[in-house]
Amino acid sequence: MERIYIQEVVTRDGFQMEDQFVPTERKIALIDRLSHAGVDKVEVTSFVSPKAVPNLRDAEEVMAGIERKPGVTYTALIPNVKGAERAAVCQADEVNLVVSVSETHNLKNVRRTVDESFSNFHDIAGVLSGTGIQMNGTLATTFGCPFEGRMDEDRVMGLINQYLALGAESITLADTTGMATPKQVYQLCEKVLDRWPGLPVTLHFHNTRGMGLANVMEGIRAGVTRFDASLGGLGGCPFAPGATGNICTEDLVHMLAFMGYDVNVNLDQLIEISKGLEKTLNHELPGQIIKAGKITDLHSTSYS
Repeated sequence: MERIYIQEVVTRDGFQMEDQFVPTERKIALIDRLSHAGVDKVEVTSFVSPKAVPNLRDAEEVMAGIERKPGVTYTALIPNVKGAERAAVCQADEVNLVVSVSETHNLKNVRRTVDESFSNFHDIAGVLSGTGIQMNGTLATTFGCPFEGRMDEDRVMGLINQYLALGAESITLADTTGMATPKQVYQLCEKVLDRWPGLPVTLHFHNTRGMGLANVMEGIRAGVTRFDASLGGLGGCPFAPGATGNICTEDLVHMLAFMGYDVNVNLDQLIEISKGLEKTLNHELPGQIIKAGKITDLHSTSYS
């Protein structure tokens, strides 16, 4: 079966939403365990202002402390030129730029219009030129916005084109508030891959309305092989009413592995790491597999 790439976002997308600060050494240990479990990419942190996201105020320390496992890409989200400079000093493999398809969401998220965001991205590209750091362009609210509704596909295509003209090597289509439907995912992904054959496209789903894994399957059917996910299903968007966590990494890997897809991640290790994270955070995680177990975990039929 086709190789599917699992990209972990818990230490950025997940931890930024937590009420508590996860100690730096625990973040580093978690990333190292995820690397050894076989994930293909880790979004380690965000080089954002500590005042804006206090939970990620240790970005440099985390990047400096992790083990760089060969074959794993270590990426960081950056909001501006200063973030790009910090990422360059830390030798990130990749930086992730984010703009919303929705003007309203972009203004609420980064206090810029979409055009202003791309002007900022041009400055970032200049800073990163010659560093060898790759750029990934993410489109938030690709499939829908809680303020504006469904997004126009032609607008999405135009923004992808702007990212590629900027020098982005890959694209992420993000369902920031869990509004995507499987049919919509298939149609848009097919259109994108038909327009840009061979373009590395990642899908980033939230499970707000319970359609996350169904959307994954339609993405695969359209030809997408890269998926963001968050350990335990942590995550969310602070600027989107009702947004809940990302699709759960162990739930995603469990589904794909038992369907026969080629995933590099060791599922048993992933489940143990997720259980450990639940203890670290001292609250229940949204994921299902750590509650129900794998479909091969059979129970005794003996009666007392």
